[in-house]
Amino acid sequence: MTKILGISAFYHDSAAAITIDGKIVAAAQEERFSRKKHDPRYPYNAIEFVLNFAKIKLSEVDHIVFFEKPFLKFERLLETYVAMAPRGFLQFSKAMPTWLREKLFQKKMLFNLLKKHDKNFKEISKISFSEHHLSHAASAFFPSPHEEAIVLTADGVGEWATTTVAIGKKNSLKIKKEIHFPHSLGLLYSAFTYYTGFKVNSGEYKLMGLAPYGEPKYVDLIEKKLIHIKEDGSFRLNQDYFNYTTGLSMTNEKFHNLFGQKPRDSKKDKITQFHMDIASSIQSVTEDIMIKICKSLRKEFNIPNLCLAGGVALNCVANGKILKEKIFEKIWIQPAAGDAGGSLGAALAFWHLELKKSREVTSKDAMSGSYLGPYFDNEEIKNKLNNLGAKFEILEDDALIEKTADDLSKGNAIGWFQGRMEFGPRALGGRSILGDPRSSSMQKNLNLKVKYRESFRPFAPSVLRDDVNEWFELNEDSPYMLLVADIKREKQNHMTEDEKKLFGIDKLNIKRSEIPAVTHVDYSARIQTVSRDTNKKYYDLINKFKDKTNCPVIVNTSFNVRGEPIVNTPEDAFNCFMGTELDNLVIGNCYLIKEYQNPALKKDYTKNFELD
Repeated sequence: MTKILGISAFYHDSAAAITIDGKIVAAAQEERFSRKKHDPRYPYNAIEFVLNFAKIKLSEVDHIVFFEKPFLKFERLLETYVAMAPRGFLQFSKAMPTWLREKLFQKKMLFNLLKKHDKNFKEISKISFSEHHLSHAASAFFPSPHEEAIVLTADGVGEWATTTVAIGKKNSLKIKKEIHFPHSLGLLYSAFTYYTGFKVNSGEYKLMGLAPYGEPKYVDLIEKKLIHIKEDGSFRLNQDYFNYTTGLSMTNEKFHNLFGQKPRDSKKDKITQFHMDIASSIQSVTEDIMIKICKSLRKEFNIPNLCLAGGVALNCVANGKILKEKIFEKIWIQPAAGDAGGSLGAALAFWHLELKKSREVTSKDAMSGSYLGPYFDNEEIKNKLNNLGAKFEILEDDALIEKTADDLSKGNAIGWFQGRMEFGPRALGGRSILGDPRSSSMQKNLNLKVKYRESFRPFAPSVLRDDVNEWFELNEDSPYMLLVADIKREKQNHMTEDEKKLFGIDKLNIKRSEIPAVTHVDYSARIQTVSRDTNKKYYDLINKFKDKTNCPVIVNTSFNVRGEPIVNTPEDAFNCFMGTELDNLVIGNCYLIKEYQNPALKKDYTKNFELD
């Protein structure tokens, strides 16, 4: 048995994954254990978890693969500084001591850190390095259900590459084309994330959520001044307007003057129509580039399947547009598309490309629904809840499903903690907060009373796979909540003339469909299809809710508050339950009702986590 440990770390979203004979056994992000969102540090806890789950010691691991090459990254830093000098000295002088102290000697540093897991680990030769974009591409292709595919990776930056095209065939994967730093679609999107007052590397999805409230008024300006886009989707950014190569911010005065405003200060400035229009414009440009690239690749390589990875692949609106254009017959997106997934890709790349091992392709995929994290059995859950002083009843599966579906249908907000934790940024029915999508107040209530976050943020529907096409303009598997499609026209409510005149956030209060809690202002939804074979308990719950309400859809959002990583343990779940206005908590077969809990256990959760 060949055991491979993959590690991603030191930028953002550190993670670890383990494969045994090419089969994905376990994977998790460090943030879930450390409770620090997007934790970039060495993933000590995630490595401990994957080793323990696989029941192996580190000294028994055959290969340890880091997801990128630090020497190439250092080369980029030096070359960028030399090309831009003397501009950027401040950024250069801040980065250099860390590089010289730690990152250049990463193999030795990793070796010393790894020894903390197992004093018998003595072979530094077991450590090797993948390339950043190859790790992403491998994470997208090797677990996919395709024998052959075009693999498109787009993110901020790896070593040099920011966008790559690879061709995957059986167990081979070759990168064919690259766009290099500083020209980056991910960094362009992050520049606008920064400009609208959200946090880079974590607030990009807010920009995407804000976009439908605005009009794409600035598309021409962006395409004339900031980015030159060719017919095949390749692009170059005009560095006169950006500060990320030489400064400590994303944009500069020239950028701010172009749009007529300074970056929004999230602590002082409200979101205005201007910010909504900016969000709409950059989202439109991003979609246009991705569609152009995809059309050109389909024409050039004539392969009917597409795999996507990298942070830009989490832009589910753009993914939905690619699907709608029918450029490819099938699209598969790695659920941990960001840097966390690089840990898994590094392990899989080593197995197939270095060790030349064959690949088994299944009709679904090899991700096990992305339920690759920790699991707690009922006995553990019961003991932990008792230690916390929680009051609960234990129900058999059928009674548990019946009661949860009943409470959902009455409008209760429910914390749902079942099975293994998800790998990647989306909650998929393992660590989720659930609600009734038919409620017109559910979106606002969940945002303000449970998640403590901006009211405009949309929620996703989980829908039975068999029923998806009755409710949405989609008839594909979307198990990882990475595709956006419109609500079926016959389920939509058409707006009055007065409602059509509303601007910005005022649009939020209009009941747009039979399932308003998951219908975004443009009648779209980020869809998760649920199948019996990947998550039976969750499937049974939605099915029971359908029996009671004739609606095969429930609201699914991640089990956390704003700025907090998704809950990992029963203790995390109980703390979040007691710190928010959740009505019920269903954890394993234990059922908790808020009003029966000891009020002394209530937590002030509103200030517990740094806002994202």
